[in-house]
Amino acid sequence: MQLRRHLLTARTAWALLAALLVTGCTTQPVTGPPRAAAFNATDTAWIQLMIPMNERARLLTDLAPSRTKDPALVALAARTGTRLEEELAGLRGLLDLSGVPDTRPHEGHDMPGMVGLGTLARAEKTTGKEFERILTDGLRAHLAQSRTLCASEQTSGGAREAKDLAAAIAGNAGRELDRIGTSPRP
Repeated sequence: MQLRRHLLTARTAWALLAALLVTGCTTQPVTGPPRAAAFNATDTAWIQLMIPMNERARLLTDLAPSRTKDPALVALAARTGTRLEEELAGLRGLLDLSGVPDTRPHEGHDMPGMVGLGTLARAEKTTGKEFERILTDGLRAHLAQSRTLCASEQTSGGAREAKDLAAAIAGNAGRELDRIGTSPRP
C-alpha cells in the first residue's frame, strides 16, 4: 500500500513537473503590444526635450523667494515650480515606460523656450525689478514653447500616456500664461 501511494505521488509530481516545463517553454499569448512599442520617435523626442526644459525653468522658479519681495511673483514661482516638479515626475515615468535610456541629449543646450544657462547666471546675480523681468520673461517663453511642443506631441505622438500628459502640460501652460499676461514687466 505504501509503495503504491509513493508511486502515485511520484507520478503526480513528474506529471506536474512535465506540464510546467512544457507550458513554460511555449509561446504565451500576447494581448497587445508591449507599452514601450507604443512610443514613437515623436514621443521620445518630446519627453527628452521637456525634461531639461522643465528642470531649467524649475531652477529659475527656485530663485524667486530670495530675489523678489513681490508676493504675487513669489506665489507664481511657487505654484509654477510645484507644477513643473509634478510634470517632471510624469515625464520621467514616461521615459521609463518607453524603455529609452536617459541619455540627456539636450544637456547644456540653450534652445527656444528653454531657460538659458546665461539667463540663470544673470538671475542669480540680480534682485528686485530686474530679477522679476528675467523671471516673467523666462517663464513666459518656457510656457509658450511648452504649449507648442505639447501640440506637436498630441498631433504626432504614438503613446496614449504621452499624449495625455502633453494635453495636461499644455493646459497648465495656458493657464499660467494667462496669469502672467503678455506684457513684459517694467
